[in-house]
Amino acid sequence: MIPEPFARARDTLRAILDGPPLRPELELEDMPAPQRLAPYAAALSATVYREGTGPGGDGTEETEVASGRLIVLYDPEGRSGWTGGFRIVAYIRADLDPEIAADELIGSVAWSWLLEALEPAGYTGESGTITRAVSESFGDKAGEPPSTELELRASWSPAADDPAATIAGHVAAWCEVMASTAGLPPVGVSVLPDRPGGAGR
Repeated sequence: MIPEPFARARDTLRAILDGPPLRPELELEDMPAPQRLAPYAAALSATVYREGTGPGGDGTEETEVASGRLIVLYDPEGRSGWTGGFRIVAYIRADLDPEIAADELIGSVAWSWLLEALEPAGYTGESGTITRAVSESFGDKAGEPPSTELELRASWSPAADDPAATIAGHVAAWCEVMASTAGLPPVGVSVLPDRPGGAGR
C-alpha cells in the first residue's frame, strides 16, 4: 500500500505532466526515480529550449540551454535532517553566457534565485552546491569557442502542515530557476528586440 501523502504528491506530479506547459520553452517528462534514497520516490526531468526554438513539431531547430531533474522522496519515518516525511532533491544544468560566468557572484545569485522561488511554497533545511565548469576545445575542435555551464544541486524539505499539497509549488520553483539560469525572462515578460543601430532597451 502506498502511503496517502506520497500518493497525493505523485498524483500532483502526474497532473503537472498531463496539464498545460508551465511555459512554452520548457518540456517536462516523467523519469524513473532512484529507489535507494527513500522507501518512496517519484521524479521529473526537464529541458529548457531557447525562446522560439522549443519543441513544437513546427520544424524549427531546437536549442537546449538547460536541463534538470527533480526527485520527491518520502519516508513515513522521516530521516535525519528532514522536516517531516518529505525531501525534495533538485539538479539544474544550464549554459552560461561567458560574461555572466565570469561574475564571481553568480553562484550566490543563482542560490538566491532558488530561495526566492521556493518562498511561496515554503521550505526548510535547505542545502546545496553550485559549480561552474568551463569546457575548452582542442585539436580538430580548436576553433570552437569555450563554453561555460552552471550546475546547481540542492535539497530541501517542504515547510507546511500538509507538504503533499505544496508539491506543485516546489515544481514551479524548480522550473522558474531553470529558466532564470538559462537567461529566459520571467513568465509574461518579453525581451524587446534591438533597435536599428543600437542596443534594445
